Amino acid sequence: MLISLWIGAGALLAIILLQIIATLIHKPSLRVYPGPWYTRVTHYVLKFYTLTGRRMQYVHSLHQRYGSVVRLSPNQLAFCDPDAFVSIHKIGSGFTKTQWYEDFSGGAGGTGIGIGLFAMTDVKKHASRRKLFARAFSAASLRSNCEDVVKEKVEKAVSRIMTEARDTGEADIMKWWMLMASDIIGQLSFGESFELLESGEKSHHIQVLEAAALGATLQYEMPGISGLLRRIPVPKLNLLVTAPNLVHKYGEAAVLNLRRHSDNRANLFATMLAQSEAAAEKFELTDDDIRKEASNFILAGADTTAITLTYLVWAVLKRPELRVRVEDEVSTLGPAASDEALEQLPLLNAVIEETLRLYGAVPGNLPRVVPEGGVSLGGYAVPEGIEVETQAYSLHRDPNIFPDPLTYVPCYPSRSLKVTKDRFDETRWMGKDGPKPRSYCPFGAGTRTCAGIHLARMEIRLGAATLFRQCKGLRLGAQMNDEMMEPANFFLATPVGKRCNVRF
Repeated sequence: MLISLWIGAGALLAIILLQIIATLIHKPSLRVYPGPWYTRVTHYVLKFYTLTGRRMQYVHSLHQRYGSVVRLSPNQLAFCDPDAFVSIHKIGSGFTKTQWYEDFSGGAGGTGIGIGLFAMTDVKKHASRRKLFARAFSAASLRSNCEDVVKEKVEKAVSRIMTEARDTGEADIMKWWMLMASDIIGQLSFGESFELLESGEKSHHIQVLEAAALGATLQYEMPGISGLLRRIPVPKLNLLVTAPNLVHKYGEAAVLNLRRHSDNRANLFATMLAQSEAAAEKFELTDDDIRKEASNFILAGADTTAITLTYLVWAVLKRPELRVRVEDEVSTLGPAASDEALEQLPLLNAVIEETLRLYGAVPGNLPRVVPEGGVSLGGYAVPEGIEVETQAYSLHRDPNIFPDPLTYVPCYPSRSLKVTKDRFDETRWMGKDGPKPRSYCPFGAGTRTCAGIHLARMEIRLGAATLFRQCKGLRLGAQMNDEMMEPANFFLATPVGKRCNVRF
């Protein structure tokens, strides 16, 4: 047995060494770039932090040590510089999404949701699909066709939060925001609600989609692990492998509902096809395309909104004086206030922007491929084919972009030691002189900005305003602490505690 273990370990080491040698031979050298010595020869340290959910914090620590340009691996560079950010993400830059996007969404071992708008690497196909989505996802179209659906689900979620807090002493807002956002995106993309707010529990559909995302991450970072997961007699581990096929089947429901109710303007696909036809534009959207995009909406549109709303409430409740000010402001408008009216409230929207700065749901890397001929970025010549990335987590904490982004807190028991914490300062967004940085990117950037940005902002505004108007005097749960809200970064940044309890 011992000999077998030694043989296995030796074989693994040999494979790693061969990969390092192959990388050194075939990849352009990035030795001139700053970074840890080991990033010259291997990507396994980066992989370790990816698998442990600390990738964005690790990359941020490298920027703090080495500066705005840092080498992450023999083939990857990270930039925390506004000019480099604009060069990479501006329209027509020539930088395309890396193969990771398609592998994650539709490749072997991927999520099974299929390659939709989010994952498309072909620039022309993406431009055509995004044009089809543009009208249906505009703020005006969403307010006309979908705002009533969003309001109904928000009211129901806040009612359930109030009931749970009064009946049991505390309510988990993260759970209820998740169920709300899932019901909304289900109604808008599948044509029918999942009715999760009624049941108070995640449906099997949502569990499958969450397992598909985690399973795809594990299989991308650790090829071949699916065989092991299939053999372990634990249903939750098996689901990590079987989820993609189930996702495919669930997506067919969106197609059936669209064909049965093609006049339903609260169905995003019906709206986009009707608007396209009215404009005499011919965009092909096959049944398989609808299945893929609907599944993409569910995977991307539920967790992200729920996470942002959870962090927003947590940040506000940590400061009772801010909570009172928000309660007073949203109370100046009645319960029937429109999203358009809420958009004019200065404090509410400043709180939203500061939440998105510090706790946006997708603050990690946005990887791109350097175009043919290479480019100049951050004062360095970068060869073609190299992967470059930026991350909102670092850009949004850069003191050159956002003054005083952090605060220093005495570390118990020795007050001479201090730790840094995020500094939530909503006032930075208020007034005519509020920041308008080019590198503010909670929803991505350029032509790859999230198509659902207006829907997400509508849900966040209505959710926050309704909660603070109807649930005055909320406090954080008795056992809640900052450590529970530390983000675990598996593409999305989710609180490690997986909950956020509140009480009256």
